[in-house]
Amino acid sequence: MCGISGLMLTQPGDIGRRLVQMLDGVQHRGPDSTGFAVYHEDRGGPLLCRIYLGCPGDSSQARAYRDKVLAIIANHGGKVLNQRFELEHLRLELQYQGEVKALCYDIENGAGVEILSMGACLEIIKSVGSAFEVDRAYNLSGYRGTHGIGHVRLATESVVDVSRSHPFWAYGFNDVAIVHNGQITNYHKMKRQLEKKGLQFRTDNDSELIAVYLADKLNAGRTLDEVLEESVHELDGTFSFLVSTLDAIGFAKDVLAAKPMVVLERDGMIAVASEEVSLQRLFPGESLSTYEPYPGTFKTWHKSTLARVA
Repeated sequence: MCGISGLMLTQPGDIGRRLVQMLDGVQHRGPDSTGFAVYHEDRGGPLLCRIYLGCPGDSSQARAYRDKVLAIIANHGGKVLNQRFELEHLRLELQYQGEVKALCYDIENGAGVEILSMGACLEIIKSVGSAFEVDRAYNLSGYRGTHGIGHVRLATESVVDVSRSHPFWAYGFNDVAIVHNGQITNYHKMKRQLEKKGLQFRTDNDSELIAVYLADKLNAGRTLDEVLEESVHELDGTFSFLVSTLDAIGFAKDVLAAKPMVVLERDGMIAVASEEVSLQRLFPGESLSTYEPYPGTFKTWHKSTLARVA
C-alpha cells in the first residue's frame, strides 16, 4: 500500500518537523519503514553525502568503512571538509569537482557501503520504524529547508531493510529523489535499457528505477515537466510518485489512477500526500480546499514560481 508526502515552502522553514507530522498521518499505510528527503537552504558550498554503513558508528567496522571511503574520495581528487557518524550513518561534507557517478560507483564498489544521497542541498534519512521513531533517532524535526518528500513503506515484495526503504536517491545524480506508491510492471525491460547506458542500480526495487530513469533524462537537458509527461506513457503499471530536485517537486499518476493522491495549494505552500489526513496534520481542525489529480496527469512546482505567487 505505502504512503507518500511532499511539501514545498515559500521561505525556508521547519520542513523536517512538518514532514514528520505528515508521514505520521499516513503511517497506517506503511508500518515497516519511514524515510525523508530534505532539501536545505541553498548552501553554495560543499556537497553533502550521507552513507549507510550497516553497523554502529562507534565500531571498528564503521571506522574501517570510513577510512576506505575517504581514501577513494582522495583518489578522485576530492577533499572531505567535515565528517561525523550518526548511528549507522556517515555524514560527509566534501569538495569535489569531478563526475558524481564515477565517484559514487567507486565508493560503493570499493568500500562496500551504501550511499543514501549526495547533492548540494539534499539529505536522505531513512530507517526501519515509524516517523516518530526515525525523528527521535536522527532529529528530523530540527531540519530546516525549503522542500522535501517522505514515505512510509509496507513491504509487499521484498525484505524490510534500509536499502529498500524510500526515498530513493537517483543513484549517481545530484539532488534527485523520489517516493513511490505502486508497481512498475515493465521494470526489468527499462532497467536493462538503462544498464546498457552504463548506469548502475543498488537494489531490485522498481522505485529506484523511477529515480534513475528521471534523473538520466534531466541530465540530458530535459525539463522536469517534459520527463514527467513522458513517464506517464513510458512507465507501465499502477503508480503515484513524487520527485524532488534542487529547486522543484512534481508528481505523476498512471492512467488508471489506482493509487491515491491529494494536493493542497495554500498560502505559498504546496503539500501533497496519499490521504487528506496527512494534510490535516499541518492545519488541524481546518476545512481544507484540496483536489485529487486526474488519471494520467503530472504537475511541477518550482521554488522561484512559488515565491512569486505567494
